[in-house]
Parts: sequence; structure tokens; C-alpha cells
Amino acid sequence: MDRATWAGSSRSKAYWRAVRSIAVACWTAQAYASPLVFDTWRFTNFPFPVYVICDLLGVPAEDRGRFSYWSDAFLNVTRYTTDETRAAHTELNQYMATIIAAKHAEPGEDLLSMLIAESAEEGEGLSDDQLLHTGVALLVAGHETTANMIGKMVSMLLADRTRWERLLADPSLVRTAVDEALRFDANLGFGLRRYLGEDVDLDGRLLPSGTTVICSMPAANRDERVFADPDEMDLGRSPNPHLTFGAGPHSCLGQTLARSELQVVLDVLLRKLPTLHLAVPAQELQRVEGLLVGGLRTVPVGW
Repeated sequence: MDRATWAGSSRSKAYWRAVRSIAVACWTAQAYASPLVFDTWRFTNFPFPVYVICDLLGVPAEDRGRFSYWSDAFLNVTRYTTDETRAAHTELNQYMATIIAAKHAEPGEDLLSMLIAESAEEGEGLSDDQLLHTGVALLVAGHETTANMIGKMVSMLLADRTRWERLLADPSLVRTAVDEALRFDANLGFGLRRYLGEDVDLDGRLLPSGTTVICSMPAANRDERVFADPDEMDLGRSPNPHLTFGAGPHSCLGQTLARSELQVVLDVLLRKLPTLHLAVPAQELQRVEGLLVGGLRTVPVGW
């Protein structure tokens, strides 16, 4: 099924209704059950994306906690030992192999079952090993990255109350506000290594083909040659050709899912918790070091 067909399908619409329900459950249940202040990172930002991915893959709800641990072990380069990371990798591979076998025996309405069915019809589809790596990639790429971005997006919008009030007054800005938060974020982490495929002249310095480089996406996203008033957060900015998801053939495959999750969360917050506010001054929010993707240690809010 191609992207256009999927976007308009009843399966797609049902899936996004489920995602919205997950967002409502994560945020409103915790907010109403908590005192006036609670930490969004611990109770909502971190579990929400993994719940979405588990639902997408057809993973039982009782195993969501295990997926959260595996994802964290993969992406936090300072919290776990090498042995712990390797053990997490082995456990996840074994678990995914079990899930794939179960989907062969009893298909469901999830992504893995759909891929298995299409592979059987085409005769040259994904092997079980490829299915396994697809599931692992979805978890690792789509969990902590989105969780961190939810926290950063919320903190950016609440740090200046006029931003939040503008969205309350005009919810149609949710889509552009999400992309502007992605562009404006200066805490993207140190990112992934890349290898030059050809010689590059960088300000008079020759970098030969094969050189290992790390690109500064925050610097690119504040390029005054591309963005008007790049140091201002403009919730209606359009077009917004930021590079947070990369560009070209190797851009992030999960960017549509990530954008949609961020839009769902922001829409739910505006509708369900319009009085949401930071419980501490924005300058007191602490960054987490040692991540491939940048994040905040806690995001305490009140409502």
C-alpha cells in the first residue's frame, strides 16, 4: 500500500483515532490524578511514543515497559554499560522474533501483520529478518527522539506565554507550530556520524571523500540566508525548510509519524489542558547529556 492510499484509508483513520486516544489517556489521566504539579517527562512524554509504536506493531500492552527500557538502553550512550546495551539488543531481537512468529500464526490489524500479508502476496516481500529489523528500527528511531521533542516543544511554547495563548486563539497553527518547534530547537544532541561521498571545500578547507563528519543541524536551522528572523520563534512560519529530519534520500523515514504524533499531542493539550504552564522558570530546566538526540531531564508543569 503506497503512502497516498494509506493516508486516505479507513485503517489509517482508525489508527490516528487510536493515537489520539493514547495521547488523551497519557496526559489527562495523569494530570487529573496528580497534584497541581507533575513531571511530563516521566509520566507522559516518555511513555506516549512507545505506546504508539507498540500499537503500530501489535505488541501487547503489558510489554510496553520492556520496550521503553530497550529503547533507552540503545539511545543513551552514558547511562548503560556496553554489556547492558548488548543484552538489551539481544532481548529485543528475541522478543521481536517471537512477535513475528505470532503474527504469522494469527495476523492482526497491525503493521507487522500487514507487511507479512503483502510479502506473501508478492512472493518477494520482506523476510522475517527484515521484519525484525524494521520493528527494531521503528522503536529505536521513533521513541526517545519523539519523547524528547514533546518535552522541548511544550517547554518552548510555555516559556513565552504569548506563544501558548496564540495557539489557544488559533488552533489551526498547530501544524506550523510543530515544524517551527522542530526548527527552533537548539538542543538536538550531537547527532549521527556521516561520511563524505566526495571532496568538500568548507570555507577554504578541503575535506576529502570518506571523512567522518557531524553536522550541526541547529546552526543550519538558524541560517539567515534561508530563514527570516531565524532567532525568532514564528508559529506561523511557512515554508519552513528546516533540516531536523535531514534531507535527500537519507532523510528520516519516520518524520511523518513524528510530526503527526507531535501535532496530536499539542492539539490534545490545547483542548484538554488550556491552562497548562511551566512549574519552574524556563532557565531552570536541565538538559540531559549523553544522548544522540537532545532532551530535558524533567519538564514540570501545572494546570
